[in-house]
Amino acid sequence: MEVHCEGCAGCCMDWRALLEDGENEGAIDSVGTASERRHRPFDDGEGDGRPPIDDDANFVALARDEVRGFLEAGMAAALTPRFWRARDESEGVEIDGRSVAAVAGRPVFFVGLRKPPKPVAPFDREEPAWLPTCVFLDPMTLQCRIHDGERFPDECGAYPAHNLALEQETECERVEAAFGGERLLETEVDADLDGLLLGSQALGAKLFAHPRPEDLEGIVERTANGTLTAADRAECLAVAAASSPGTLAISEYHYEWGKERALEAASDETATDHRDSSTDSDAGDDRSDDAPDSERDRDESWVGPAIREWHRRRAAADGTVPDPDVATEVEDDRGAPGTPGWDALE
Repeated sequence: MEVHCEGCAGCCMDWRALLEDGENEGAIDSVGTASERRHRPFDDGEGDGRPPIDDDANFVALARDEVRGFLEAGMAAALTPRFWRARDESEGVEIDGRSVAAVAGRPVFFVGLRKPPKPVAPFDREEPAWLPTCVFLDPMTLQCRIHDGERFPDECGAYPAHNLALEQETECERVEAAFGGERLLETEVDADLDGLLLGSQALGAKLFAHPRPEDLEGIVERTANGTLTAADRAECLAVAAASSPGTLAISEYHYEWGKERALEAASDETATDHRDSSTDSDAGDDRSDDAPDSERDRDESWVGPAIREWHRRRAAADGTVPDPDVATEVEDDRGAPGTPGWDALE
């Protein structure tokens, strides 16, 4: 699979806002329709799929073992759930005034990567814009910070092969339609693709079923409002980590482990965030006691504080957009892995 990614990263951000200025009107209908399709993993081909409760246009679903890996690495803050509206009352469970898609009376959800607002300039734009952008995307190089690491999601590595195998439009093609250029350079894919989980194969492996719908009261509403808390996410991540592929079974051991890891990470990140925002007088002359125990701890702790800092900066921007190199302060200085730049890949 050959794609031209330099200066793009369209699959790593929600760039629909760039079309709202009235330019590229011919691409808006195509982009909007395709966006709706990729929102709906249960679509039966008749156009009556189940829309998601959130508004993420490029949600990357993680497998159970990947969720466990992020929890083990102390990166729970990078993850978020996705629920869907039920197609009709017979298949839904009522939560927070919404009929949520369910299997056997259990609300189902994906787990994917969060997209805080970042200043980015994709598609050869001269000026950056605030766009919801994958937590792991470097705004300066538009490269993934974990691309060569063990946490890099299989779904990201396979993209856009799964879309092509399912005869669905790719993000590469949508970018081409909206902004020109050539992004999708090859369309042939293997007939037998690893990781393409559909139907019952996805249950417990990528599509998770919550065994206690009442525990999701408030969480579904906050999902719709974009105001999920660390505790909300921890509940869903714990269920995902405890799921069993092909079944509705939940491992209580892994549920407790996942919940503890997620909440522990949130607590550690809050402490790190407090240290980052302390003044010299607050911290005293010697900050050695506040330093991470190891370089590994530093790598783990950057995600949550960086997400919160991006949200703070976006809220205080007052219509201005900083240069993407502000990511050095927000992410790199907190321990985010670097990216090689495109010259290094030539």
